[in-house]
Amino acid sequence: MKGIRKKSDKKLYRRDRTIRLLGCLLAAVLAAAPLCGCGRDGEYSRVVFTTGFGKDEVFRIGRISCTLPEFMVYLTNTQNQYENVYGDEIWNVELEGVTLEDNIKDTVLAKLAQIKTMYLMARERGVELDEEEQQRVETMAQVYYESLSEQEVQALGADQDTIRQLYTEYAMAEKVYNQIIEGVNPEISDDEARTITIEHNLIRTYTTDGTGKRIEYSESMKQECYEQIAALREQAVSGAADFAELAARYSDDETIRYSFRKGEIDEKLEETAFRLESGEISEVIETDSGYHLIHCISTFDREETDANKLKIVEERRGEVFGQEYDAFVETLVRSLNESLWQEINMVHDTGVDTDDFFTVYEQYMG
Repeated sequence: MKGIRKKSDKKLYRRDRTIRLLGCLLAAVLAAAPLCGCGRDGEYSRVVFTTGFGKDEVFRIGRISCTLPEFMVYLTNTQNQYENVYGDEIWNVELEGVTLEDNIKDTVLAKLAQIKTMYLMARERGVELDEEEQQRVETMAQVYYESLSEQEVQALGADQDTIRQLYTEYAMAEKVYNQIIEGVNPEISDDEARTITIEHNLIRTYTTDGTGKRIEYSESMKQECYEQIAALREQAVSGAADFAELAARYSDDETIRYSFRKGEIDEKLEETAFRLESGEISEVIETDSGYHLIHCISTFDREETDANKLKIVEERRGEVFGQEYDAFVETLVRSLNESLWQEINMVHDTGVDTDDFFTVYEQYMG
């Protein structure tokens, strides 16, 4: 067919897509150790800048502080978890002038600020760890601290008391979250959580340069893209070729099959997808990304729908918790030690590879 691109023509797209994916993965490691899905990352804002900090105080929230050793425990574990998956070259990636290292620092800052805020909430509400939970915290602190080499202890600047306090705050934050959302168990209908499954073929109408900047195709190139996708539709509808095989060969979206519920994809695609019957192929759909074809595989997926019900319940619980969290945050004075913050860097040393702070917590408290 005229103008249909082959997979070998998409190397630039794949490189750009890899860079974008690395950016999207910035929060993945922290999300792997969530506080029961509370989802309040990013709540820390640099509201007040003051003098008079202790030499190791990174920030203050209300009446408690985050010290440099505490911050380094979180930062170093997060750093090493990324490197275990993507290699240390990940820190060479830069997006819009911001390095991934700086972005991770901000993410860890937000996570620690969130945990310490929730710890204060727990204290405010009279939430305490029971004797068994306190013993687990002691055990976790000992297990994790004894796993550190002398080189790691020096790099983190943390002692066992520091580790114990971090685990205490994490456990208290989780406990107050569970207390607040207790009883929030809404009934979710099949229709509300309904998941459909489709196959997707996309011909993009733009590219990106080496910096990730979007470059739109000319009108004549867009017309060629339209003719490409129309030709692909004709082959699929006539039965001359299998939709999935065409998508695997020509689509600019490396993922062919998707399952989703309403509100999770582009509105134009959603509107079309939810009108299709099983086996039906859509007309060509135009969005900002380009031209799309959708092949409906299933209008109802029982397993995915049930999973979505659980997801929706967690979202509702997060909303309930978020209302109390936001109101509490407004009562707190928050300040950042800007001079110390500028001096904090990751530890790039092969002898400092500790990465199981969160894993230890899950083993004993999960």
